[in-house]
Amino acid sequence: MFPQIIDTRPLRRAVDDGLNWVVRNWGDGFEATAYPLLMLLKAIEDLLVATPWWVVIVVLTGIAWLASRRWQLPALVLTALLFLGVMDLWKDAMTTLALMLAATITAIVLSIPLGVWMSRSMSVRRAITPLLDLMQTLPSFVYLIPAVMVFGPGKIPALLATIVYAAPPLVRLTDLGLRTVDPAVMEASRAFGASPAQRLVKVQIPLALPTILAGINQTTMMALSMVVIASMIGAGGLGYQVLQGIGRLEVSRGLFAGLGIVALAIVFDRIAQAFGRQLQDRIGLLEAR
Repeated sequence: MFPQIIDTRPLRRAVDDGLNWVVRNWGDGFEATAYPLLMLLKAIEDLLVATPWWVVIVVLTGIAWLASRRWQLPALVLTALLFLGVMDLWKDAMTTLALMLAATITAIVLSIPLGVWMSRSMSVRRAITPLLDLMQTLPSFVYLIPAVMVFGPGKIPALLATIVYAAPPLVRLTDLGLRTVDPAVMEASRAFGASPAQRLVKVQIPLALPTILAGINQTTMMALSMVVIASMIGAGGLGYQVLQGIGRLEVSRGLFAGLGIVALAIVFDRIAQAFGRQLQDRIGLLEAR
């Protein structure tokens, strides 16, 4: 047994009392700030649930065709979506998809500007990198506790926890993609008199798009990996079916819901990879010319 050097109970009480004070005094402000996120999530979920199943299948299969221009990927997407419908998981899948889309959209809006800022400042990168390490390694239950205390069980803390967990890969890969653009290309753009903003928008971001898209893909996969934990605090969806399977010892319920999460992950992972290959081919053809 490690010897007790200091008594940590006063520190723990101070942390708990401080958080309780924040909840009492700033709780309403935090809820008002997070309200747009809740509206975004509800709008996406209502749209997906109200849309006929066959329309969703046609749209996603069409996107898969546009991304690959081959029949294999649309066939895979069609099979995965039909599996969700046949297994009576469609509505839960749409709820999970809404949470994933809302978290991914919010992460994109926040992470890409932050990655751009990191790529342009070494001091910013040194300051933000430890924070990103903490966000990726800290167990999600740790920051779920204050989120649930502030917002109560429901969709907002689930969405916030998903964003915190899923955003770091996109920040890192945006920074990496912008920093690894060929210096000769950047020097040529300077020689032609392009301003820093023009070089960023017209040169760096287009050339870094495959890497940024890989970051979006990783963010999407990590958001999907949070659905079971998010369901513990009221997010619902396929994760709740897994929890019910655990609580009732129903292997089939948990297994099929887990396979449904895998099906969604495969659909969006393959589509994102196909779009990334398309971008790489276009950039390669552009460079070859």
